[in-house]
Amino acid sequence: MANIQERKSKDGKASYKVVVRLKGFPTQTATFERKTDAKKWAQQTEAAIREGRHFKTTEAKKHTLSDLIDRYIRDVMPKKSAIMKKQEFQLKWWKEQIGVYLLADVTPALIAEYRDKLMLTPVESLKDKAEYKKRPRKQEVTTSAERVKIQKPRSSASVNRYLAVLSHAFTIAIKEWGWLEDTPMRKLSKLRELNSVVRFLSDEERERLLIACKESKNPYLYTVVVIGISTGARKMEIMGLTWKDVDLKMEVIRLTKTKNGEFRAVPLQKHALDLVKAMSKVRRIDTDLLFPGENPKTPVELRKPWVDALERAKVANFRFHDLRHSAASYLAMNGATLAEIAEVLGHKTLQMVKRYAHLSEQHTSRVVASMNEKIFGDVENG
Repeated sequence: MANIQERKSKDGKASYKVVVRLKGFPTQTATFERKTDAKKWAQQTEAAIREGRHFKTTEAKKHTLSDLIDRYIRDVMPKKSAIMKKQEFQLKWWKEQIGVYLLADVTPALIAEYRDKLMLTPVESLKDKAEYKKRPRKQEVTTSAERVKIQKPRSSASVNRYLAVLSHAFTIAIKEWGWLEDTPMRKLSKLRELNSVVRFLSDEERERLLIACKESKNPYLYTVVVIGISTGARKMEIMGLTWKDVDLKMEVIRLTKTKNGEFRAVPLQKHALDLVKAMSKVRRIDTDLLFPGENPKTPVELRKPWVDALERAKVANFRFHDLRHSAASYLAMNGATLAEIAEVLGHKTLQMVKRYAHLSEQHTSRVVASMNEKIFGDVENG
């Protein structure tokens, strides 16, 4: 609600101070020489706040969205882990689309318009030619003897990632730079993400795939896949491992290059431990990487050996990342709680591991049955 206060200076000159207060929003004030201007400003400001268009600070009128994104990429992105660097591409998409707008003019309606536009923009990606032939799609463009470029619909989850990084950029601009008082993302709805079926290896598929990996000409593929299945680590985390990250005495690997940038220790057990111990006895002296390529400074490229192994094992519709889902699924089926699975995988919340909940239902039933037996067992026998 707007309140206009008339004030007079010592020389008798009148001025009008406007105070606009709406619940849930910062108080806005301005002073005018004419009451008509004060009323007009009050009406416009109230309307802008209700429509989500008002983020009034001097800085919001001075800086464009491009300015915000450029500073975020320069100052914030270098602090993020390597796996999060793809967010720079996402931010540059927003910059290209609406970067010319002043921050004061970036509204929820504007972002929603381009969110919907993004949803309708297909994604281009490269797929291995053998996999493509099994699952034919439209608009094939050959890029090499082994890979093809395809277009596929953009998922809701993908669009939400674009929104998430933009939202964080606005949050930093509010909390640390003082460029805004509020964020236009606050009133914006995320797209609903469909819970896809978790793809994990059946016992038969796992056996065939491990045999195919063991027979691969690449000496590292089998060990990498075993570590992926037994620890649930991401491909980037495994390929970035150095011998400094491996503690054979404590039987753990310490993951330093993680998605969220936080350190995580993962137990190295049984067969995976034996394989790494064997590798440590014949390790290369020109690199500290566990899985180096021809260039000792970079990890080995496993894409082609991995695809070949999938073909020989007759395992379809399976990505390397699904090894992580397999590890989590096996943990759930062997009695691990969701909290334990989240700890192993490095998730901060249980939300990401709820997809495995149904796999642990049998274990949950056993726990409840055990509890009831202890409490009511004597009653039944009586």
